[in-house]
Amino acid sequence: MNAHEIDYTIFGEEMQYVEIELDPNEGVVAEAGSFMMMDDGISMETIFGDGSQKDKGFMGKIFGAGKRLLTGESLFMTAFYNTQSGKKHVSFASPYPGKIIAIDLTKFGEKFICQKDAFLCAAKGVSIGIEFSRKLGRGLFGGEGFIMQKLEGDGMAFVHAGGTTAIKELAPGEKLKIDTGCLIGFDHTVNYDVEFVGGIKNTLFGGEGLFFATLTGPGTVFVQSLPFSRLAKRVWAAAPRGGGKDKGEGSILGGLGDLLDGDNRF
Repeated sequence: MNAHEIDYTIFGEEMQYVEIELDPNEGVVAEAGSFMMMDDGISMETIFGDGSQKDKGFMGKIFGAGKRLLTGESLFMTAFYNTQSGKKHVSFASPYPGKIIAIDLTKFGEKFICQKDAFLCAAKGVSIGIEFSRKLGRGLFGGEGFIMQKLEGDGMAFVHAGGTTAIKELAPGEKLKIDTGCLIGFDHTVNYDVEFVGGIKNTLFGGEGLFFATLTGPGTVFVQSLPFSRLAKRVWAAAPRGGGKDKGEGSILGGLGDLLDGDNRF
């Protein structure tokens, strides 16, 4: 595919951003809303689809954009090009606390599968599409882990994850069970399926969901400790309801505990 060769530096700890160094005529594509800053001399262009070789021609662009629509993403992406003679830099930020992970697609057989909202940016020429499931179980019960994106090509791609990232190397036949929301991505050599938790007590009272994502090696699996959906649910649960009063979370005394702690809001 001959994606553009880009250099990069990742800055920060828990709220990271990635700075891409572009040589003359090099480019990078990114999700809408991930842009942070860029040097003077970089041109920005909104493109239909991802601008890769697979996305050439009218029907190719329509098909590529349609695949993105199925994953819940925008039909359009933004491309950034260095139009000057010297090196230029453009930066993209993670949308919530966590880590940015650099994926060298040449080390993953030129194909990497990731969560539908994990992709941040990639070298121009990398194809961003949808990974269709051939198993009914994934479609009916996969939840967050069902609709996956695939990144294809021979360049660098960057994905973001919530919380702390764990990297698991699976041997042939080795299995790993993961909450579907905690899955970031995996090698295309890894077999992915959805498995029922089992047990009436687990089903009714477990509080961990009814299904696991089961991954079978060989290959590499990336796992996140704090999916954004889990964070959002906790924030929503703790948000003030009617009249601006909160739930008094973290104190058996509720509002009185807040007052004793020095929080004088009534």
